[in-house]
Amino acid sequence: MMKKKILSPSILSADFSDLRFAVKLCEEKGAGFIHIDVMDGHFVPQISYGQPIVKSIRPLTSLPFDVHLMVEHPENMIDSFIEAGADIITFHQESTVHVDRLIQYIHSCGKKAGISIVPSTPICSIKEVLSEVDLVLVMTVNPGFGGQKLIPYCVKKIAELNELRSKYENNYLISVDGGINNDTVKSVVDAGVDVVVSGSAFFNGSFNWEFWL
Repeated sequence: MMKKKILSPSILSADFSDLRFAVKLCEEKGAGFIHIDVMDGHFVPQISYGQPIVKSIRPLTSLPFDVHLMVEHPENMIDSFIEAGADIITFHQESTVHVDRLIQYIHSCGKKAGISIVPSTPICSIKEVLSEVDLVLVMTVNPGFGGQKLIPYCVKKIAELNELRSKYENNYLISVDGGINNDTVKSVVDAGVDVVVSGSAFFNGSFNWEFWL
C-alpha cells in the first residue's frame, strides 16, 4: 500500500493581497505543511518575503510551517524565523560552510531541520548528514522563480535518497519542490517522495491533489 503523501503548498504562488484566504485554502485542500519560500536576492535572484509575513500568518493555522531559506548565510536568520513561527527550518547545503553545526543548532532550538540541494548538486554532498536531518528537499527546478518545468534528472535523486534511507535506516522525509503538477507528480511519487511542494499548480486550481491522497 502506498504511504500517504504530505501536500505542502508554497505560498510564494499565492495572492499576497489575501494570504488569509491562501492559508484557508491550504487547510481545505488537505495540506499537511505550508511551504514558505524565503529569498534574499543573493542566493537566488528574487526577493520574496521575510519574518513579518511569517509572523502575520502564524495565528491563522496550526499547520506546520516549513520555512525554506533560499538565502546566503542562513545561520544569521534561524532565531528570527523560529521566533516568527517556523516549525521546520530548511536551508541549502550550498549556502553555508558549517552544515552539521547549523543542523545541530536548529535541533537545539526544539525545531526540525531540513536540508535542500539545487539541481546541479549531487546527493553525495549531503550523505554525511542524512542521519541528522528530519527532511531533505530536492529542488527539481533552479530556485528563484515559480512556474518552471521540472528537470527530469532530478527525480533520480529522490530514488537515491529513498534507497539510502532504507539502507541506513534513517528517518528523514523526502520532499520535492519545483514544477509539480498533474503531469509530473506520478514520477516523484513513484520515486519515493513523502512531501510534495506545489505552488503555481496548486494555487491556480489545476492540481488534482486529492487523487494522490
